[in-house]
Amino acid sequence: MVVIRFQRRGTKKVFHHRIVAAEKDRAQSGRVLEILGHYDPSKKPASFVLNEERLSHWVSNGAQVSLAVSRMAKNVKRSAAAKS
Repeated sequence: MVVIRFQRRGTKKVFHHRIVAAEKDRAQSGRVLEILGHYDPSKKPASFVLNEERLSHWVSNGAQVSLAVSRMAKNVKRSAAAKS
């Protein structure tokens, strides 16, 4: 089964995350199928980039989105709508 989840990158105390499509049984830092975006909380404001076209492709093929990624995507969409 394929899941869309965060993959922690960076160094101790200075980290960022990749949003990846990976097999469920792979380790967090293991091999991935595709990189879909990134999230960097150390920047002000935090940087969040997500390729929504590829995300919808993976979801239509049966991938499950992790709770953390879905919450982050909803928060970013909500804040973008509030700015408009």
